[in-house]
Amino acid sequence: MCTLEKRGDLFHLTLTGDDEHRFHPDTIASVLSLLEQAKSQSTKGSVLITTGHGKFFSNGFDLAWAQSAGHGAIERMHQMVKSFKPVLAALLDLPMPTIAALNGHAAASGLMFALSHDYVFMRKDRGVLYMSEVDIGLPVPDYFSALVVAKVGSGIARRELLLSGKKLKGEDAVALGIVDSAAHDSAEGVVEATVSLGESLAAKKWNGEVYASIRRSLYPELCRMLELTANNLATHNH
Repeated sequence: MCTLEKRGDLFHLTLTGDDEHRFHPDTIASVLSLLEQAKSQSTKGSVLITTGHGKFFSNGFDLAWAQSAGHGAIERMHQMVKSFKPVLAALLDLPMPTIAALNGHAAASGLMFALSHDYVFMRKDRGVLYMSEVDIGLPVPDYFSALVVAKVGSGIARRELLLSGKKLKGEDAVALGIVDSAAHDSAEGVVEATVSLGESLAAKKWNGEVYASIRRSLYPELCRMLELTANNLATHNH
């Protein structure tokens, strides 16, 4: 499902397998547990790099699992939306720089997971960003919208992401200021580029708690939505 490996200062979080890496409750719990593990093992100079295997970075929530409940489908969707919120909170609160290396497509909650990282790298040859909610008739959770407002600077880019149903390729996503780079022709190339960035950030040996506090200060509305308030943090961190 997913693995965490520490190589020097770099933590590698990998969504494993050749499936769509859908966020089922078990996947959500597993990712959250690994992020907590990275936090507990972090030192000055730690960096997180997240990637996946196969064609998909993540295609979003496990809608098939929700729909298999029949009349309970809406309840299952609510359950996933609620349980996914702490994953984004954990990324915003992680005491180290975070980099997403998109090996392939990132859609809906999979795209939100990517955008919760400090840096996002895409491939040039394949992979799209896609917020499918408008196409399939699902409302966007409030904290997804808050994340887009926090991370995507221009109104045009936000519209293209949430209101157009477009599947944005790497060069379009770079032009809109949604991702940092889309210059690589393979999953390996993207990971190599993020490792290179990760090593240069690690060399700075920053204080991770200070880094996380500055990050949280940049996104006050998002942190409020994710319940990352000063009181909660004091309880959470001690």
